Amino acid sequence: MKQTIYIYHTNDVHSHFEHWPQIARFLSERRGEHRARNEAMLLFDVGDFLDRVHPITEATRGKANVDLLNDLGYDAVTIGNNEGITLDYNELDSLYERARFPVVVANLFRRDGTRPPWALPYAVIPATETFRIGVVGATAPFVKFYELLGWKIAPPFDMLAAAVADVKRQADCVVVLSHLGVNEDEKMAAMIPDVDIILGSHTHHVFPEGKMVNGTLLCAAGKYGKYVGVVMLDIEQHRLARASATVVDVDTLPRSEQVERHLHCLEQDSLARLAAEQVAVLEDDLPLNWFAPSPLGNLLASALREWCGADIGMVNAGVLLEPLEKGPVTKKDLHRICPHPLNPCKVKLRGAELKEIMLEAHTERMKHLRFKGFGFRGEVMGEMVYDGVEIETELEEDGAWHIRGIRINGEPLDPERTYDVATTDMFAIGHFYPQIQRAAEKTYYMPEFLRDLLAWKLTQ
Repeated sequence: MKQTIYIYHTNDVHSHFEHWPQIARFLSERRGEHRARNEAMLLFDVGDFLDRVHPITEATRGKANVDLLNDLGYDAVTIGNNEGITLDYNELDSLYERARFPVVVANLFRRDGTRPPWALPYAVIPATETFRIGVVGATAPFVKFYELLGWKIAPPFDMLAAAVADVKRQADCVVVLSHLGVNEDEKMAAMIPDVDIILGSHTHHVFPEGKMVNGTLLCAAGKYGKYVGVVMLDIEQHRLARASATVVDVDTLPRSEQVERHLHCLEQDSLARLAAEQVAVLEDDLPLNWFAPSPLGNLLASALREWCGADIGMVNAGVLLEPLEKGPVTKKDLHRICPHPLNPCKVKLRGAELKEIMLEAHTERMKHLRFKGFGFRGEVMGEMVYDGVEIETELEEDGAWHIRGIRINGEPLDPERTYDVATTDMFAIGHFYPQIQRAAEKTYYMPEFLRDLLAWKLTQ
């Protein structure tokens, strides 16, 4: 007897709900079609479904995201770094309390080494009466971040090998939900031969027709809900005979008006909840300029320096999206102007390294750099804004402004001295300034985001 089992998967949606009405209608219609043909359908998410850039996620701390997954009948999910390290301990520990699906993440533990009851190493799902699918999950090991939040994250491959070995004895097919990235997925396929299918994520890659590595089918559906992945398992004599993959471009699909209305109501309710929490009352406007020092940028740099107890504060103006006007300031305002899941970070740098960073940050290329990632959800890098730093510039013949001198807290920058620099973790983990990325001593401050520091500073 031949059968076909259909697996649908999403990943790295990052609360981009603009595509959710299409995704919801597509998956609901497909579920009905498969049910009518007596075909098995499974649905998985591979992490980073939530992102606190969106007010719905911010106001509900991801609980509304879990409700959306429930509404579509997801069969299992794993967590990404946005679930794992942008919520505090209690928020993550309670995130899935209403979930009607298993959360599989083999490498997450409490600090004492026990597994949280909501995080299973694997689940065995009976796809048909005679064919069972073992679903294993793993997430990217941001060790320091998890430790600061009270969790323990283990190297994924040891955990995966053990979980795959266990589930292989109970299932006819092994699927890994991997929030590890494409390079790690390829290593997994080479190192763990009992894995049949890897549903990938984290690096936002797309495999339009899958990719075979060592007999394992790698699948991935990009980012932001742009695609839905589809895997077809051909079953013969109760065994997996073939597996094939494709992706569906969500922009080609019709929208669900009902889901659209639901999301609109959720967003309005979330904005109202955030607006109800007043932070401070400003007596004057706080203007903002992305390409020059400005009062709001200066305030954030000062907040970073004070919070981290550093010699200087240093932050790019592009993390602030809008100015603040005088009058009441609410959490809605701070989320609107600083939506990024970015944490403060203190790094030790030699004066010579600090000067190199300032010279690079001063270039027009860096000021106007447009990018997304490493927690940054804005448009452009912008001017580097400092607290505790004086920079003397002059206009050269080439029409550009060049740095002539740098003073740290009134003293000339000493190339050999080590300075404590308060900045954002975007620079600590990103590739923008190698001097910061490779620094041996970094201190991360969690779970506070930059907007939390703004709130703290404004109340002073």
